[in-house]
Amino acid sequence: MKLQIALIMTGISIILLAIYGADAMWSIGKSHGFLPLDARTRGMALGFPSVILPVISYIITRNVASKTLGVMIAVAGVFMFGGSAAFLGMQDQTGDPNQLRSAISSLAVIFAGIIISVLGAIKIRKS
Repeated sequence: MKLQIALIMTGISIILLAIYGADAMWSIGKSHGFLPLDARTRGMALGFPSVILPVISYIITRNVASKTLGVMIAVAGVFMFGGSAAFLGMQDQTGDPNQLRSAISSLAVIFAGIIISVLGAIKIRKS
């Protein structure tokens, strides 16, 4: 039962990350994307759960072997740091204080993505 719940939670995380990324791409040069959310609200509503759900999935199944779950957790982490790294690379270097704040946020998400990818790798290795 724990494994099924963890698989569902991690699947939701991957879906939220895909929606987040698509909305962020759509919003380039606009005040918001296809969802009526600004960047901060999008991060809180879609990004935060996307980080927390794979971590909870790993914790509740730490004694359960599952390569599938490990791969899903690793994919969520790769989406996080890959998307944030791409977003960081697309920023122009104008020295705007808002861009600095955004860059710091992106670096934090890259770090979280790496940690989550490592949790996925640990889960795969234990399985």
